[in-house]
Amino acid sequence: QVQLVESGGGLVRPGGSLRLSCAASGGIFSIDTMGWYRQAPGKQRELVARITSDSSTFYADSVKGRFTISRDNAKNTVYLQMDSLRPEDTAVYYCNRQRLVARRGEPFESWGQGTQVTVSS
Repeated sequence: QVQLVESGGGLVRPGGSLRLSCAASGGIFSIDTMGWYRQAPGKQRELVARITSDSSTFYADSVKGRFTISRDNAKNTVYLQMDSLRPEDTAVYYCNRQRLVARRGEPFESWGQGTQVTVSS
């Protein structure tokens, strides 16, 4: 079965750092595209970063140069290193998985439960 579990969120001061982790189960993780999204109250969900099977990356302009997405295929885990955090980074962060292949009855896209990131002094 497909499952994503995020961890690493918390409260941090502006300028601080957090590292989010997303552990995936089921399927063939190494060929899947993984992403991090975030949603703040009153705002739409937005893509923060994405990493493909060949480790090509994409970053939203708002986080470029501050956030780094990476993956460890041996651990079936994707990470989001967040540095120089700002109050506007405050949101619930969700892990997203887009599968290249799936068995019948399994979703091609799945989401984690989300982890809260709060940047405040």
